[in-house]
Amino acid sequence: MAETYNFEMPLLDAAQAQKHVTVNEAVARADAVAQMRLVARGVSVPPVAINGAAYAVGTGATGDWAGQGGNIAIRSNGGWVFLTPKAGWRGWDETTGEAVTYDGTDWQSDAVVVSTGGSGTSWRIAEIDHVIVAGSTSTTVNVIPNNAQVIGVTGRVISAIDGAGIASWKLGVPGADNRYGYGLGLALNSWVRGVSGQPLTYYADTPLLLSADAGTFSAGLVRLAVHYLELTVPRAV
Repeated sequence: MAETYNFEMPLLDAAQAQKHVTVNEAVARADAVAQMRLVARGVSVPPVAINGAAYAVGTGATGDWAGQGGNIAIRSNGGWVFLTPKAGWRGWDETTGEAVTYDGTDWQSDAVVVSTGGSGTSWRIAEIDHVIVAGSTSTTVNVIPNNAQVIGVTGRVISAIDGAGIASWKLGVPGADNRYGYGLGLALNSWVRGVSGQPLTYYADTPLLLSADAGTFSAGLVRLAVHYLELTVPRAV
């Protein structure tokens, strides 16, 4: 049976009986790959799934997926149909919440551009909800990863900041306590958008530092997002 080039959708043959079977399969494939959402990547055991659910099959696949490693498995009419992804295909990983791009061999996360050798340039956001602890400063977990080139940090107060003698706060990192903002608000929905003076690379995992302008913190919750660039090296050969 003839198929389309890109999505391998089956085409009707002349005078074909039960045309609805072919048409329905083609529609199911189109539904799975247009604005493609992958339930998960690297899955090797066929899961229980609803019709239309798509998975990126991992190596060593078993059962109905045996021999389909690297392909996309789509649940269709109680069985599975498979597509071979092509370089440049894009989708969304529902499990990790990442945009993914196929480089011809594997899926890369949040990549702006990829190479056939597996290198990639990726824009990423690391977001956390930080509970402010009592004291004049409050340090987050290591939210900035090693070798990240940080463009800036944004944030939103999602539970008002309180403390004795505080009128505002600063956001930075150890050694540069106001790098991403100062004179910041305490009330619910106050926000910060701090841009690095120039793209700044961190060579170790690094926390963010919140500092009271005066007095001490006693409570508060802040959602913080680090916007950064990450480079992926070519895959091993």
